[in-house]
Amino acid sequence: MTTPTASPARIYDLLIVGGGVNGAGIARDAVGRGASVLLVEQDDLASYTSSSSTKLIHGGLRYLEYYEFRLVREALMERERLLKMAPHIMWPLRFVLPHSKLVRPAWMLKAGLFLYDHLASNMTLPKSRGIDFRTHSSGAALKPEYTKGFVYSDGWVQDSRLVVLNAMDAAERGADIRTRTRLIAASRANGVWEATLEDRATGKTTTVRAKALVNAAGPWVARLLADTLKIPNSKSVRLVKGSHIIVPRVYEGPQAYIFQNPDKRIVFAIPYEQKFTLIGTTDIPWKQEPSKVNIAPDEVTYLCESVNRYLNVQVKESDVVWSYAGLRPLYDDASANASAVTRDYVLDLDTQDGAPLLSIFGGKITTYRKLAEHALEKLAPVLPAVAGQSWTAQEVLPGGDMGDGGFDQALARLRRTAQWLPEGLAWRLMRNYGSRTYEIIGEANSMQDMGELLGGDLTSREVDYLISREWARTAEDVLWRRSKLGLHLSDAEKAKVDAYIGKKVA
Repeated sequence: MTTPTASPARIYDLLIVGGGVNGAGIARDAVGRGASVLLVEQDDLASYTSSSSTKLIHGGLRYLEYYEFRLVREALMERERLLKMAPHIMWPLRFVLPHSKLVRPAWMLKAGLFLYDHLASNMTLPKSRGIDFRTHSSGAALKPEYTKGFVYSDGWVQDSRLVVLNAMDAAERGADIRTRTRLIAASRANGVWEATLEDRATGKTTTVRAKALVNAAGPWVARLLADTLKIPNSKSVRLVKGSHIIVPRVYEGPQAYIFQNPDKRIVFAIPYEQKFTLIGTTDIPWKQEPSKVNIAPDEVTYLCESVNRYLNVQVKESDVVWSYAGLRPLYDDASANASAVTRDYVLDLDTQDGAPLLSIFGGKITTYRKLAEHALEKLAPVLPAVAGQSWTAQEVLPGGDMGDGGFDQALARLRRTAQWLPEGLAWRLMRNYGSRTYEIIGEANSMQDMGELLGGDLTSREVDYLISREWARTAEDVLWRRSKLGLHLSDAEKAKVDAYIGKKVA
């Protein structure tokens, strides 16, 4: 996407560093209140933590054990809002929780689920209930020793697309979004921030000015404070690596499973991309510098053992077709156990010399929208440009205006309008883009009109849209963050996509 070049005389209201879900959410909210916003991200949008989640919109059932009642309540209320904001990329899931005599007693699970159902007053999803696996369909996937359990509701999200849609909405409202742009220096001068930015594609540097700076750098939040801004801060993040594996589908049905382990951790098994099962996550303390991370062999073994304790079909390390890992930048509350570290967020405001700096420690994807509201509330007394009314709770994200009947009816309308679209492609386009599917199709009346078929059902017309509207610049952007087509394409097809994009963005 082409973004305007800032005039040297221009002063932005807000410079946001970090193109994950928190940065994109703050950019969207702020520009909608009338502020001028510049967001910079050193790589692609959602390159790190925000594309490495378990893809859940949830309250965090296990956080109740750590008495995180405020966080769980806020997350459950946000779950309901988010499901309405983007019904194309989010949808409800039913989770099956088998009772194991080796872990938590049944009464504790029942009490926790009762709280989970009633902490949020706006809950519309089906409530939890006990089930007998000897008669319930979900029991077919489980070993026969598991006879009792529970089922409850949560939500699913295409996490990296959530980030992109927030950035898109921000850009359409006037925000300047610059990917592959790194903040290399910033200092306060005459009551404003003067920041030097580097375009990582060209090496060119520019200087911009802003009345306030938001440090939403995720795993790099502390490093940006200490190394780039040279500002001391008493707060810190604890980096925890979470890894996931993808295997060919190991059970039938639309339900997800939540399995308790003897170490008191939980692991999810979730239907993924029609043909696969997603299994995760781990919690491994990370003591090194933040960076791209990969799953370790012992994590693969741990995840396989976790599901094999429950499932009839046994998962082997050799079954793994893909894995991903990310660093969760949790606020360091001095907990001894990585699993017990709070998932809540802390907003730290520094108003030295009249140029505000807001740093974000922690957070989780479910509460990103509320975090953005709280961030702007904290800034409003010192930055009047963001003091307008909160508005994001009721406004759908791009593509979310799907009309009556939700996703199913929107898909049916698309099938009637573009009968030439293969059924699978129509479903995938609607699931990824919602009403923006019609922008991709344009005046096309046949698959030939959609351009070159690059691999699977991915056409050059769709890739052109991702380049022009969603900041895609590489095959990885398209195949792993804007979609998960990387799971479905051959190496030759991936190379074809890479070559096509290379010519387009050269």
